[in-house]
Amino acid sequence: MQMHPNKDTQLCMSLSARPGNFGLRFHNHLYEQLGLNFYYKAFSSRDLLGAIGGIRALGVRGCGVSMPFKEAAIALVDELDESVQAIDSLNTIVNTDGHLKAYNTDYIAIEQLLKKHAVPKASTFALRGSGGMAKAVASALRDGGYANGVIVARNEVAGRALAQNLEYEWQAELGELRPQMLINVTPIGMTGGPEADALAFEADAIERAETVFDVVAIPAETPLIVRGRAQGKRVITGLEVVAIQALEQFVLYTGVRPTQEQFQAAVDFARG
Repeated sequence: MQMHPNKDTQLCMSLSARPGNFGLRFHNHLYEQLGLNFYYKAFSSRDLLGAIGGIRALGVRGCGVSMPFKEAAIALVDELDESVQAIDSLNTIVNTDGHLKAYNTDYIAIEQLLKKHAVPKASTFALRGSGGMAKAVASALRDGGYANGVIVARNEVAGRALAQNLEYEWQAELGELRPQMLINVTPIGMTGGPEADALAFEADAIERAETVFDVVAIPAETPLIVRGRAQGKRVITGLEVVAIQALEQFVLYTGVRPTQEQFQAAVDFARG
């Protein structure tokens, strides 16, 4: 069903320093398939205060928030969901008659994926990274009952702080550790980056792991995922994270939950 915007169309948007097309294609595809009078547009702005004020003043229904605004936007909203309170980082704002409530659907996606893939809670793990997304992943692990973890981060200040806040250990490098789950939350393996062809962990560590989880979504199959899949490991991909967090945003904005088939079709379309 082809939608034609009119005066009653509800606008949703994303706010990012470097906008991509996945969210735009994903949301608009589902609006069209489900006959919803919504439209989604990606924006870039350096004026966060003005952008959030615009959302409130113009009645923008929902906004996906990317780096570098995930922490700074917290002070500008009216209510925080527990998913934001857990990690002091938001990625979604829902506007209900001028009342802005913030959520973190990255956190929600990680929580769902650990359950979906039945990762044993007793698994030892090493998480490489210390930024905002690492905080979301590590917090979901802690709250999910994964107690045996190490934060691996070259940035000692950020790495130690993240580890201490969540009662994990910190190390600058993986070293001799050979945990059951390896999680990459750095740009290693990302298309276009300086380490696009690199493995986020040592080959021997991947070989001895049971679960390999890479938050990098572009490409869908990073060097880490390719290696893990070839060795028969349980794998969780960044594309799964991006897709589920976008789905949960869609539900928050519209109140409608697509079927699994509709969701998968939207993911396939958004990747195209």
